[in-house]
Amino acid sequence: MSYVEAVLQPGEHVRAVGRLHWIIFLRAILAGAVGFALIIAATAVAPQIKDVIDVVGGLALVFALCAFLQAWFDRSITELAVTDHRVIYKRGFLRRHTVEMNMDKVETVDVDQSVLGRLLGFGSIRVLGTGQGIENLRRVASPVRLRNAITAR
Repeated sequence: MSYVEAVLQPGEHVRAVGRLHWIIFLRAILAGAVGFALIIAATAVAPQIKDVIDVVGGLALVFALCAFLQAWFDRSITELAVTDHRVIYKRGFLRRHTVEMNMDKVETVDVDQSVLGRLLGFGSIRVLGTGQGIENLRRVASPVRLRNAITAR
């Protein structure tokens, strides 16, 4: 059971669920591409440096695997939901960090998107309320959809 499902109050319904965008896997994808390219290129070079290139390519693949697992874990332990009563943000596995803001306390919702973010559909969201704010949520998929779910009354 997810954190959001566990904390829903009676009569409260989820309007939108946010998650981290696949762009968080970019480092792993690039490292994997470099690793495979090096291993493939090693077949066409002199035997004296083939072993070195194979080792570097292998290290790049190990780094890609570690980066993939970290991004997957971060994506799986981060929850963002908009209900008809509040905005809920949770991050963490063993040590949990949660922020919840009642909808009547929300003043503004800022969305920042770079050009690449607009093309690929990700950005940062910051929910500001009376007296507090939810931290800057980076690399969120479909940030405009989430903003619309928060600001819709």
